[in-house]
Amino acid sequence: MRVLIAGSSGLIGTSLVPHLRHGGHEVLRLVRRAPRAPDERGWDPPAGQLQDGALDGVDAIVNLCGVGIGDRRWSGARKQLIKDSRVEPTEVLAAAAAAHGVATLVNASGVNYYGDTGDREVDETAPSGAGFLAEVCRDWEAATAAATASTRVVLLRTGPVLSRSGGVLGKLKPLFGLALGGRIGSGRQFFPWISLDDQVGAIAFLVENHRVSGPVNLVGPNPVTNGEFTAALGQTLHRPTPFPVPGAALKLVLGADAAEELVLTGPRAVPAVLTAAGYTFRHPTVSDALLAAA
Repeated sequence: MRVLIAGSSGLIGTSLVPHLRHGGHEVLRLVRRAPRAPDERGWDPPAGQLQDGALDGVDAIVNLCGVGIGDRRWSGARKQLIKDSRVEPTEVLAAAAAAHGVATLVNASGVNYYGDTGDREVDETAPSGAGFLAEVCRDWEAATAAATASTRVVLLRTGPVLSRSGGVLGKLKPLFGLALGGRIGSGRQFFPWISLDDQVGAIAFLVENHRVSGPVNLVGPNPVTNGEFTAALGQTLHRPTPFPVPGAALKLVLGADAAEELVLTGPRAVPAVLTAAGYTFRHPTVSDALLAAA
């Protein structure tokens, strides 16, 4: 298959490109500058423009675009950028997929779609929840509407990705190395993790599996609370976890909204669609995923 990837320079994209190529696919990368390599194609999302011929022969588009949601405080301008950096490219690619007869659009979304579900387990049939990130995910997924009549659309409701290359572990490991790691808030909120290997493996599986469409939770099959995740990370790194981080302190650092939605609450999401489709997780437990990322 010829697969076009938007957002190929991020944590997931840099692993997905070689994974797909190793699987025998031809991979093209969309870039927001003048193309400098044979596998690059240019585009300008704000202008709604793609390089002429960018979609020639393309069988599937994978869209991973979006600025980070946890690396800065959420000012009004930052919130708008978080939304626009997801919705705008998705609208452009969905319209292009429909216009060029692309068979498959695999589009990023987030497990934050469900909001805080407490102890209630949710699969892909659950409704959307409350909060800024849930709103972003709804708008993000709705931006694929132009493609749904003619294209198989898959919505990747992704949880935090565990990787040795960065992401959430890149921020936590230094604290644990200094014996400053600990549960956050009550520790009872759920933390919907997935390993980088399974994130990439699942995307490739969904590109190839034409029977699956609609929302797909990209999370590990065994949900854990923040307290359980913290204990597993401490054990993996052979470091104590003695200091709980008060929610009030996080709100001072991150801002109240970001702290509440990113770390103090979370959905107990399970990968029902992925499991039913026959995907086999390489790292089915959080301990497995942490050992792989250590």
